Amino acid sequence: MKNMTLLNDMIDRYNALAYTHEYIFGFAYKGVVYMAHVDNCLLPQLLKLDKASRGAGMALRFCPTNDVKVYMLQYAEPLCSTALFNDMVSESKYNKGEIFEKLVTEAYGQEWKKDNVPFTEDGDLTVHGIAYQLKYEKATFTNEKSLMKMENRG
Repeated sequence: MKNMTLLNDMIDRYNALAYTHEYIFGFAYKGVVYMAHVDNCLLPQLLKLDKASRGAGMALRFCPTNDVKVYMLQYAEPLCSTALFNDMVSESKYNKGEIFEKLVTEAYGQEWKKDNVPFTEDGDLTVHGIAYQLKYEKATFTNEKSLMKMENRG
């Protein structure tokens, strides 16, 4: 019960700081990489708490179980095969999250470039005037230490 309270508290604090509340989540399921469009109402079902690195408390992460992936299929569309995705990652200097961002951006006819714009200032992609944060499996949203710093409490 304590973990659910902390999870919901961290999600609420993240939402209070976030530029956008729209997301495109990526996940691999049965040989296909999907992109699922969801809003922040689903974050409590999709995110989990995990220990953050370097003494930063707990972290909010997108680490979907098989059951969560099956649930997310109702919001998802295929992006590419996992074989193509894994080949792109292995042949690139970019990680899975960055390759996912690139593929989604290009799927919307836009040119991708790596950036480090904070989630408090903009989304990763804007489509038809809607800003989206893009997250692939095992992505970290934030941690307790970062939230406290952004809230000027730490």
